[in-house]
Amino acid sequence: MTIAPSDLLVMDLAPDATGHARRVVIQLLPAPFSQGWIGNIRKLAAAHWWDGTSVNRLQDNYVVQWGDPDGDDKAKAKPLPPGLVDNSESAYLAPRFALPAAAESALSLGGDAYAGETRIIDGWPVGLDKDHAWPLHCYGMVGVGRDNPPDTGSGAELYAVIGQAPRQLDRNIALVGRVIEGIEILSSLPRGTGPIGFYTKAAERVPIVAIRNGPDVQGLPTYQMLSTHGGTFVRYAAARANRRDRFFIQPAGGVDACNVPVPVRRVP
Repeated sequence: MTIAPSDLLVMDLAPDATGHARRVVIQLLPAPFSQGWIGNIRKLAAAHWWDGTSVNRLQDNYVVQWGDPDGDDKAKAKPLPPGLVDNSESAYLAPRFALPAAAESALSLGGDAYAGETRIIDGWPVGLDKDHAWPLHCYGMVGVGRDNPPDTGSGAELYAVIGQAPRQLDRNIALVGRVIEGIEILSSLPRGTGPIGFYTKAAERVPIVAIRNGPDVQGLPTYQMLSTHGGTFVRYAAARANRRDRFFIQPAGGVDACNVPVPVRRVP
């Protein structure tokens, strides 16, 4: 399945110490998930708001976070563009009836400690109960930084999961997408030495050159993801659950939803 450029967010960091470019490509979640925040993110990118901001935090085995380093100081904070919407905590969940029609026949991976049921729906890991659905905090997923409730974040402060899936965050923070290219760039940045991984000195921060919506990036490759509706994906998920190659002695007999990453590639 081709990923539409309009569903992509492209972040260019300052080149590394050897002069190599560093680009991170994010695929945004489809409806019905987190659309208020995603609308804000598209407005922020269109306004070039992130240009000149930075990566400000990297907590080992947890998240890497970026945005305005002075965002918590009202006197210094970068003004947000007009037209951003406030989002309710209730929007962390989506009504189950609002899912695509094919959701109920999507691959089910059973329940776990965090959700009564998990499924891979249109390529995304999702938790469900009788009435609601929500995306899962798997490796590479991108979420919205926020203050204590009732604050839900605007979308100007974002993070990516770079460690073991912190599923305790599910239904507590807005997830807006996932990194499909460049996660190795984010996960290998220096660890922050301050509380919860924040960089304590301005020189430690990684500058952000630009963040743009996909259609505004010249020469952006076309990306494809493996369709999760066909037999190929069913066989792939089964192989993740029960490895039968010579290296493995005991098949696991099951698989966590976060351990069935949907393959994404550039169009060959």
